[in-house]
Amino acid sequence: MAVGKVLNDVKPYLAMILLQVGFAGMYIVAVASLKRGMSHFVLVVYRNLFATAVMAPFALWFERKRPRMTITIFLKIMGLALLEPVLDQNLYYMGCNLTSAGFASALINILPAVTFVMALVLRMEKVRLRSVHSQAKIVGTVLTVAGAVLMILYHGPAVQFPWSKAQHHHDSSAGAGAQGGAGFLTGIITIIVACVCWSAFFVLQANTLKSYPAELSLTTLICLMGSLMSGSVALVAERRNTQAWVIGFDTRLFTAIYAGIVCSGVAYYVQGIVSRQRGPVFVTAFNPLCMIITAIMGSIILKEEITRGSVIGAAIIVLGLYALIWGKSKDDVNQVADVSASGGSKGTAAADLPITLAQPNGNGNHELRSGRGVVFDVEMPAANGNY
Repeated sequence: MAVGKVLNDVKPYLAMILLQVGFAGMYIVAVASLKRGMSHFVLVVYRNLFATAVMAPFALWFERKRPRMTITIFLKIMGLALLEPVLDQNLYYMGCNLTSAGFASALINILPAVTFVMALVLRMEKVRLRSVHSQAKIVGTVLTVAGAVLMILYHGPAVQFPWSKAQHHHDSSAGAGAQGGAGFLTGIITIIVACVCWSAFFVLQANTLKSYPAELSLTTLICLMGSLMSGSVALVAERRNTQAWVIGFDTRLFTAIYAGIVCSGVAYYVQGIVSRQRGPVFVTAFNPLCMIITAIMGSIILKEEITRGSVIGAAIIVLGLYALIWGKSKDDVNQVADVSASGGSKGTAAADLPITLAQPNGNGNHELRSGRGVVFDVEMPAANGNY
């Protein structure tokens, strides 16, 4: 029993860690494809088409009895498709292309803070100013934003790693120019807007799953509607470039398949399950791991520079995020206590009935009376201990 409980408690953490590893790989291959000329509009369309094709059979098989679709739920699914596949993915890929995979994955770490503020405004999060855990949430949010601002305003010299010394010396002048250009500033703005859209997606997803608790079906519908909506955007954006839709058996095809299956299909499903259990802020709190993996892989594979400002800002963001996680840990305890106090689920409802032993009835047995007036006729043991 103890081992099973530990494994059950570890599952959300393990799922989110593996998911961040998957996201880090996607950032690297996506930036490599974008810098070789692939259109991010087309990438988003193919990504969601592959995700739909992979997730639909699982949804049809495992969720044959799904909740009834209503107009309200359909509108929420349309909103989810607009926020994530259309706005967030296009803006984020654009920001990655204008900055770098390492910088973008570091700046996106403001996501938990933005999600926390949104959840707080929508009363999905509770803050008690006298509580140490609530104070940790607030301090963590402020540190996260401060780290992001530092990354934007201060760059500094490139940080030298053992595997990148020669390459940094060769590319230092080009990297310095890119860091200060107008395109770099545009990339920062698009990443921040993408982060806001992604946070809104997590909050709306958690709300939608309360009325439509079918993660596989919801994932499939989001990817399907995202394919249609992003396809319309791509047709307008690439109307003069029909070659943008042509991809061969190269990194562009691999990027679309990998991003679709791992970072759309599997990610939406896993995030939906964990969000329903722990809340949207918990889901977004593991981004620092993705940032570290992406920065290392980006400097090795893509020959990207990592500046001192990015390292210091990222460290501040990490401190803020884990202050936020520590503050959230108290919420899990409170939720369990609330469930216990209210009787829990239907399966545990009978366990909270206060039982009192009544006087013997006329047939020689005793009556057990619950606090809700339910009477149980129980045969009591004889003097020799047998029934």
